Amino acid sequence: MTPRPLLLVGGGGLAREVLAAVRLLPDTWTPLGALDDDPVRHGSELDGLPVLGGSELLADHPDAAVLLCVANAHRPLSRLRLARRLDLPEDRWATVVHPAASVPPGTTLGAGTVLLAGAVITTPLEVGGHVVAMPHVLITHDDVVEDGVTFAGRASLGGGVLVGEAAYLGQGALVRENVKIGAGAVIGMGAVVLRDVPAGQTWVGVPARRSDR
Repeated sequence: MTPRPLLLVGGGGLAREVLAAVRLLPDTWTPLGALDDDPVRHGSELDGLPVLGGSELLADHPDAAVLLCVANAHRPLSRLRLARRLDLPEDRWATVVHPAASVPPGTTLGAGTVLLAGAVITTPLEVGGHVVAMPHVLITHDDVVEDGVTFAGRASLGGGVLVGEAAYLGQGALVRENVKIGAGAVIGMGAVVLRDVPAGQTWVGVPARRSDR
């Protein structure tokens, strides 16, 4: 199979991590470059990959797949909003699974989703689009992961957890079974979530409680 050309949107740390994963899949992807709407990055390199310009250049590469490599705990909706602004056909979005991730047969990953090294899905699930699971994330039986969710490294879900659209789970966050994380909620680093988190709220601590910061 001829590898498909790929454009990464974003020029920060997540893009570097995704690029490293993509380079382990040479039969699937040929990275062409990165796009970033910050003009300061234009003309620079991302681990040897050129930053070609802004996202408007997507129109110059109609055959290339696209992957959004942006994530920010302070703006958890940013990746999904960018996907909606770009409004590309679904077949333009790449889905990337690091060779060291574990995904059981029968799992469905939405368009634009990324699973990095050590991410584990324990049973067949349907995962939304534009989800990012950073290294060593654990997603278990009967979990529901909606579009645009971000899991920082080592975040873990018990069984039957629902993670709403564009929620952000910080590094090492733990979520008890059968808990609901609302859309756009942010779970802090190392937090232990034992009860439902309403949409748009930030929860931190052990056990996790609402933070007004």
